[in-house]
Amino acid sequence: MDRKSTLSALAGLRLAVGVASWTTPRVAGKLFGLDAKANPQSPYLARLFGVRDVALAWGALSTDGEAQRQWLLAGLACDAADALAGVVGGRGGYLPKLTSVLVTGTAISAAAMGVLALLDEG
Repeated sequence: MDRKSTLSALAGLRLAVGVASWTTPRVAGKLFGLDAKANPQSPYLARLFGVRDVALAWGALSTDGEAQRQWLLAGLACDAADALAGVVGGRGGYLPKLTSVLVTGTAISAAAMGVLALLDEG
């Protein structure tokens, strides 16, 4: 996969998750195994997360050179923190095991795409 394809895939993932989290936070959360009924504040948190992912996608797609590198690094930091949060949530028992796997796996996938894009800088 070349850099342009990697960036497109990463931005597509971020946009899909971000837009879904903003527009339909309960549905998006349910896809990851989260229970919005048990936590009525969760749509607010999902929207915070969603807009962050949209901003990261936009930043990576609308820039080049050093600015794009900085957006990719910011995304990588967010993805690493998200993966760690998924693991901690699963081990702490406040995320179901399947949910922990889903959110951690998604974050690791995004992080891997970010690393590939960074390594393939031309």
